[in-house]
Amino acid sequence: MATTEHPPPSRLRAWMLEGLSDMGKGHGRQTPAAAKPEPEHPEHKGQRWYRVMCLTGVDYFSTLGYQPGIAALAAGLLSPIATIVLVIVTLAGALPVYRRVAEESPRGEGSIAMLERLLSFWKGKLFVLTLLGFAATDFLITITLSAADASTHLVENPHLADALHDKQMIITLVLVALLGAVFLKGFLEAIGVAVALVVAYLGLNVVVVTVGLWHVLTEGHVVTDWSSALTAEHGNVFAMIGVSLLVFPKLALGLSGFETGVAVMPHVQGDPDDTEENPKGRIRDTKKLLTTAALIMSVFLIATSFITTVLIPEKEFESGGQANGRALAFLAHEYLGNAFGTVYDVSTIAILWFAGASAMAGLLNLMPRYLPRYGMAPHWARAVRPMVIVFTLIAFLVTWIFDADVDAQGGAYATGVLVLISSAAIAVTIAARKAGQRNWTIGFAVISAVFLYVTVVNVFERPDGVKIGACFIAGIILVSLLSRLARAFELRVTSVTMDDMAERFIRDMSSRKIRFIANEPDQRDKAEYRDKIEQIRQDNDIPGEDFVFVEVTVVDPSEFESGLTVRGEVLHNRYRVLTLESSSISNALAALLLRVRDSTGCIPHIYFEWTEGNPFANFLRFFLFGQGEVAPVTREVLREAEPDRTRRPRVHTG
Repeated sequence: MATTEHPPPSRLRAWMLEGLSDMGKGHGRQTPAAAKPEPEHPEHKGQRWYRVMCLTGVDYFSTLGYQPGIAALAAGLLSPIATIVLVIVTLAGALPVYRRVAEESPRGEGSIAMLERLLSFWKGKLFVLTLLGFAATDFLITITLSAADASTHLVENPHLADALHDKQMIITLVLVALLGAVFLKGFLEAIGVAVALVVAYLGLNVVVVTVGLWHVLTEGHVVTDWSSALTAEHGNVFAMIGVSLLVFPKLALGLSGFETGVAVMPHVQGDPDDTEENPKGRIRDTKKLLTTAALIMSVFLIATSFITTVLIPEKEFESGGQANGRALAFLAHEYLGNAFGTVYDVSTIAILWFAGASAMAGLLNLMPRYLPRYGMAPHWARAVRPMVIVFTLIAFLVTWIFDADVDAQGGAYATGVLVLISSAAIAVTIAARKAGQRNWTIGFAVISAVFLYVTVVNVFERPDGVKIGACFIAGIILVSLLSRLARAFELRVTSVTMDDMAERFIRDMSSRKIRFIANEPDQRDKAEYRDKIEQIRQDNDIPGEDFVFVEVTVVDPSEFESGLTVRGEVLHNRYRVLTLESSSISNALAALLLRVRDSTGCIPHIYFEWTEGNPFANFLRFFLFGQGEVAPVTREVLREAEPDRTRRPRVHTG
């Protein structure tokens, strides 16, 4: 399509927009930095599933840094029993759901893409935007909560406690800024680094858990004291289970990591004979990844909740206590000395910080996948560095609002996690029903009901989570609509393909003046085309009948970018007609005119009749439904796409 000369951007702008392709503009214009864009899904050999598991593990396993403390605060003496309930829900609920998600979205699109396929038009877009709001809550709170917990481990270290007292907010902001700086520099998914961090962190946790269990066995009275206090407080086993079910929503942080596990699917090696259409090896190994991660985490959750509950005084879990947000680190220092405890703190800080990197990578993978494609983000949102700055600033704001408090952010984090898992459960239920799998449909429906219940309870008990999520949703929708409005006249056809008959029409006209008539198809009978030609001739005072009709059918007006296929046909043995399907009549016509100009070297003309009605109402029809006052909008799209008037296709209205 058209190539238009533009002044070279500044070095700063070129650096910020490095890798950004202007394909969305629809006319082949590219920034110099994007003259050779990278393929969207470059071919790679991938990594073995257990190595990729560590990439999602930095997010999933790092929750051990704060989960035992949160469980102790939420459930008290019931923490081990409540954690067993969490493990049952993980293995019998979340794991089967995400194993099915891996089957349905083998390119790492996740449950949001599954639900997007089920809904169309604006209701589908608004639903996806809502889920993106909760996903943003999940990932951004992962960044801020992980940084806050990392700073807690730093501040509470005995060697640094005096020097860093009351510096947690500053340290958290520095960690978030450092994370943003790494991505601005250019972050490569270092699976090797993730493997080293996960192996070291889990190895240190094995030592802490082993020593903790040894102390439990050698100090038998701690178990007796715990069981006696538990019985005195709750009476019997059924009461304990009932209370555990009630407090379960507060422990939902232990479910985090599944959405990330699916997102890293493209990195899984799979089998040599895997294809993009049927990557069976990748799907099989991703299921291994999800299952192994869930089993490892389940063992650690049960063991750590038990030893921290029976070995740490209850007051130490509370705000200001030495075990608040760092229960396992407390045990490491208490039973293995400050030297080992410091090594454990360093490992925990590293994996928590890298969990923030995993979440940032998830945001950068998720948001540009949807918003620019919907026309609901500025075009620069496709580039990494501007989005890193936006997400980093938002993370600063969230850290300031929550005062870098781990416990305070737990509700918002849990809300994001639970909404995503609930949406995944609903998505796989619908997928199973469509596949005619009755037993799976019933099973997934029950799981969906459980997660919806947990989500609702969490929202009522900790409304701060849904408030933060609602702020993200409102912000995304507002920015999206404003962006779509600002880009309303942007040429957004990504490609134009013509069939043989259409190409024949264009070649035939190229030796003469190329004239098109925009026609809204009605009966498509002989009288319709005869009357239309007569009207155009009279309105524009032009002779002859050498015209080609162009008819556009609007399919999904909520779509922003799409390819265009042009088909030619001869109706009533006389009238040549080009038919197109698009989300916008004006954009389709403008793209066709530019394509014809570029292929023939001639300036085409197109003729319209004025549309009756209020201009503002017609604009709203165009904005929402892709129709409206077509002639002036087509001309405006052409003006933005081609600033040179001498090369711009001509638009005539009578």
